[in-house]
Amino acid sequence: MRIHELQSPEGATRERIRIGRGHGSGKVKTGGKGTKGQKARAGGGVPPYFEGGQLPLIRKLPYRRGFRNPFRVEFREVNVRDLASFPQGSTVGPEEFEMAGVLRGKSGPVKVLGQGELSVKLTVRAHKFSAGARQKIEAAGGTVEPIGGEPDAEAEAEADAVDEEEGV
Repeated sequence: MRIHELQSPEGATRERIRIGRGHGSGKVKTGGKGTKGQKARAGGGVPPYFEGGQLPLIRKLPYRRGFRNPFRVEFREVNVRDLASFPQGSTVGPEEFEMAGVLRGKSGPVKVLGQGELSVKLTVRAHKFSAGARQKIEAAGGTVEPIGGEPDAEAEAEADAVDEEEGV
């Protein structure tokens, strides 16, 4: 069998009904549209959502308000209390948090939050630190290492002071 030999099975296709082509056709005058009314007119008809003048469902539902920021960054969180399980003097970062199972969230940058207490001296690497977490880590004798160039709080304060002096 070749492609030019293909045929539709018997009865699969029907001839188009030619409307308004004489009385013998059976589709004269109103052309199968009944008599008068919106649906009988050219271009007439109601949209599928129209409910006959009743308050449409779409107007009954509460309006969706607000704004969803497409650039929002979801951080994975680690609390200071979770860092206490790491050995004294070690350097911990996202990989170590992952292996220890203390990270919350599916994926993304890591933020250390200040809930709980820390008595172990650690070097903590993360993308972001809350002010409380930074304070507790440094109070325990540890250091904070931002990943990906988070601005240092002291450097930021110095830059602001220079801007004020210059009158910017």
